[in-house]
Amino acid sequence: MTIATVARRAGVSRQTVSNVINTPDVVREETRERVREAIEELGYRVNQAARQMRTGRSRLIAVRIEPARDGINGSVLDRFLHGLTDAAGLAGYRVMLYTAGGDADEIATYDELLNAYDLDAFVLTSTHHGDPRTSWLAARDVPFVTFGRPWGAPDTHSWVDVDNAAGTAAATSHLLSAGHRRIGFLGWPAGSGVGDARREGWHRAAGLSALSATSSDGVEPGAAAAKSLLSRPEAPTALVCASDSLALGALQAARELGRDCAVVGFDDTAVAQAIGLTSVSQPLAEAAARCMGLLTELLDGRAPSLPTTVLLPPSLVVRQTA
Repeated sequence: MTIATVARRAGVSRQTVSNVINTPDVVREETRERVREAIEELGYRVNQAARQMRTGRSRLIAVRIEPARDGINGSVLDRFLHGLTDAAGLAGYRVMLYTAGGDADEIATYDELLNAYDLDAFVLTSTHHGDPRTSWLAARDVPFVTFGRPWGAPDTHSWVDVDNAAGTAAATSHLLSAGHRRIGFLGWPAGSGVGDARREGWHRAAGLSALSATSSDGVEPGAAAAKSLLSRPEAPTALVCASDSLALGALQAARELGRDCAVVGFDDTAVAQAIGLTSVSQPLAEAAARCMGLLTELLDGRAPSLPTTVLLPPSLVVRQTA
C-alpha cells in the first residue's frame, strides 16, 4: 500500500495525499475528508520506522492534560486534544500526554521528558500573562507552538487562538436583536487574558460597563456573582457569561430569585447542549489541525522567518434559553 494507491482511490495527486498527512491545514476540508476516507478504507499506514531513520526524528509530540476542574469547561481542552491526536496521526506523529500542577511543575516535566524521551516538540495550552514556559523552551531551541496567544508579550513564536472578543460581541448582538437593552456580563477577575478578551467583546457591543460582576470559574461562584447583579434595582434582563459554568450558575440564580433573565454561555460544552443553553462554540478541531500544521512546518524547516499567528472566528449556537 502506497501514497499512490491512496491518491488513486481519492482522485487526487500524490502530493495532495502527502499534504493531508504532513500539513493538513493547507488542504481544503472537503479534500482532506476524501483523502482520510481513502486512507481508512485502504488501511494505509505510514512506515514510521523508515521515516524515523530518514529524518532522525521520533515523531512524538507532547501536550499537557488540563485539570478536570468542575467537569464542565474542562471538556473544552479534551476536545482540542482529540482533534490534535487526529491531526497528529494523519501527519505521522503520536501524542504523549503529561500532567502538571503549575508553570514550575510543567517546566520541570519538560526537563524530565526531554531527558527520558526523544521528543520532537510540544504543544502548549492555557497561555497567560508572564508565561515562563515559552521562554524556557525557546532558550533551549525546543520546537513548540501554542493554542493561545502570548498575552502581553511580543509575538515571538507561532500560535493559534480563537477570537474570544468576537464571540462575546456576537452573543451581545444576538441579545440586543432580541430586544434586550440591559445586558450584563459575568466574567473572571481581570488579568486572565482570555477572560479580559471576552469582557472586551461584550463591552464593545453593549457599552454597559456598570452591569458586570466577576467570579472564579464554577457554578456556585457564578450563581453568587449573578445574584449580585440580578438583585440590583435596574437589574440586567440578559447576561453574557465567560464560560458555561458561570452561565449555569446564572440560570440557577435567576430561578432562585424568580427573575426572567436570558443567559448566554461560552464554549458550548456538553452541559450547554443538554440543557438547551445558547453558547459560543470554539472551532477546536480546526484549531488543533492548524497547530499541527504549524508544528510540522517548523519541524520540516518550512516555517516562514517570522512567527505565524492564526486567529479563528468562533460561532454562536442559538438555543431556546437565550
